[in-house]
Amino acid sequence: MRTIIIGGGPAGIIAGIRSAEQGNTVTILEKNESLGKKLLITGKGRCNITSSLDISKFINNIPGNGKFLYSAFDNFNNKDIIELLKLEGLEVKEERGNRIFPVTDNAIDVLNALLRKMKKLKIDIKLKSKVNKIVVEENEAVGIIYNDKEKLYADKIILATGGKSYPTTGSTGDGYKIAKELGHTINEIKPSLVPLEIYQKNECKAMQGLSLRNIGIKIIDSEKNKLIYEDFGEMLFAHFGVSGPVIISSSAHLVRYKNIEELLKNRKINLSIDLKPALTKEKLDDRILRDFNDLKNKQVKNSLDKLLPQKMIPVVLERLAIDQNKKVNEITKEERQKIVEMLKNFKLEISGFRPIEEAIITAGGISIKEINPKTMESKIVQNLYFAGEIIDVDAYTGGFNLQIAYSTGYTAGGSE
Repeated sequence: MRTIIIGGGPAGIIAGIRSAEQGNTVTILEKNESLGKKLLITGKGRCNITSSLDISKFINNIPGNGKFLYSAFDNFNNKDIIELLKLEGLEVKEERGNRIFPVTDNAIDVLNALLRKMKKLKIDIKLKSKVNKIVVEENEAVGIIYNDKEKLYADKIILATGGKSYPTTGSTGDGYKIAKELGHTINEIKPSLVPLEIYQKNECKAMQGLSLRNIGIKIIDSEKNKLIYEDFGEMLFAHFGVSGPVIISSSAHLVRYKNIEELLKNRKINLSIDLKPALTKEKLDDRILRDFNDLKNKQVKNSLDKLLPQKMIPVVLERLAIDQNKKVNEITKEERQKIVEMLKNFKLEISGFRPIEEAIITAGGISIKEINPKTMESKIVQNLYFAGEIIDVDAYTGGFNLQIAYSTGYTAGGSE
């Protein structure tokens, strides 16, 4: 049997490996000059391969149609990808947050391990080959047209072209167009795992580059007084708003929230930052009192650096309308309590998402209603399969999206 795979990212590579292991003749077509371009930039170039969490807990980290993936994860899980890499000579290590990385801290070593495996399996790789169309006869996918005129015929075709995030890596949404032409529904494409824009841009710009660690965040629908998302970890201020791990994870939840565009427009989505989550308001007040007692004759702007990063002090004092040059012993109890409140609830209003070009992953894509979850085969066109980000599934950061790519790729590659 001959298998054609369109797209040479993680999903396409694993699909190719699985299909070739079953004795099939496999050809991967990739429009870039090399395979795995997007894989090389994951984990800031280190490649967060997967998560060590029990696979049963993966679904909790996939807000975008996670239940669709039960069968795929049964077929190929986090232990399987680690074992595959080990057999190709690459050891892995675990870091905080259950994240699995190569011991070399270099994504190229992950790609090279997969390339070695493909070479052993004699998988044919056609680079600089852009697929224009899938040929369908009597409702069966029978081949492709690529580079405008070249034709290839096959018994099975797997579409694994990725989403629209990071277009410089080749993820430009080509697969959506191909699938739509074949009658598939493409659910709205939105950025997921993306930084957030904030209405208080001047404040964010003043704190640009500032990283906050060990903070708590809450995303709140102020119209309904409803908690949408909460997390603990690290974030970063940028000229447009906020970024960093907890912010990026929150975006995956926020993008699917009902009426989100309307709520953002009306300034109804708040980000609350708890700068001292380990301290109650009472203990924080005691701490500030102690600091103030030690620094009675200092200006207030020079007395908060044990509690706040330097860049944040003027922003906080301006919000509270406290004169920065005021002496500590002139601060009233009421003003001190306002400082406590601000440290426990530094509030910003979210105005929107950064562009899809800056997103780590795409939300939306080919409707899961039109894909068989046990095989990844199209319910509309026979012998056509899907794998990876092109499907309407998306997860939080932490290796989950790459695992989705491997698992759906393996399932698509292994189905006859």
